Amino acid sequence: PNGAGKTTTLRMIAGILRPTSGRVFIGEHDLATHPTQAKQRLGFIPDRPFVYDKLTGAEFLRFVAGLYGQEGQLVEKRIDELLEIFELATWKHELVESYSHGMRQKLIISSALIHRPELIVVDEPMVGLDPRGARLLKDLFRQFVQRGGTVLMSTHTLEIAEAMCDRIAIIQNGKIVARGTVDEMRQQTAAGDASLEELFLRLTGDVQVAEEFAPSEFHRHAFGRQQPLRFAPRRGELDVGRTVRRQLAEYFRGRRADI
Repeated sequence: PNGAGKTTTLRMIAGILRPTSGRVFIGEHDLATHPTQAKQRLGFIPDRPFVYDKLTGAEFLRFVAGLYGQEGQLVEKRIDELLEIFELATWKHELVESYSHGMRQKLIISSALIHRPELIVVDEPMVGLDPRGARLLKDLFRQFVQRGGTVLMSTHTLEIAEAMCDRIAIIQNGKIVARGTVDEMRQQTAAGDASLEELFLRLTGDVQVAEEFAPSEFHRHAFGRQQPLRFAPRRGELDVGRTVRRQLAEYFRGRRADI
């Protein structure tokens, strides 16, 4: 759920935030005592693409490569390779300030891969990507894992998690409430063939709320029968918006304590 601590956890693993307790190991390297060696092994893709607007795409990737101590012809070849993969080659020498949000996200992903990491830590990877870009990223992650890499992903899009992840953990209030494969979590909750979304709602205690505020209950309360709401009046009909607002107010007036 929102506020569970997913982004905070990923930022601690990436070395952006310092843990108040506990230790983070990247391979055999303790992030607190050997941060450079640990960070060399991972690439971090944040949920929002922070880039330097006054650099070109190529300059930004060259800058990130330099942070990892890499330069020269191998880096230039890697830059061209990544820009081609993410369909940014024609924008190589354009300032990043002219990039769209989706293009900036692709550039950030490229920067996380520039030094060929062993581990990718990614927060909401599909944000800002069009369907083509999202499909490309899924394929890249699969290829990365097949070559021996590891992807640690945080996402609210449960369909993506169910389709892509070998193991899943659900975090609530800073604690892992369930972990394992989807089938293992189904067995833990005796949920039969439930989808990951249904498992998530059961494990986080949101099923009752979802059922309590089902649309059919409001329809019965407001109209005396189950029917869909229609806010836009047809030609010749009265605008029922005011009536619907009054009925909504009546419906929720006695339920504010529940909310």
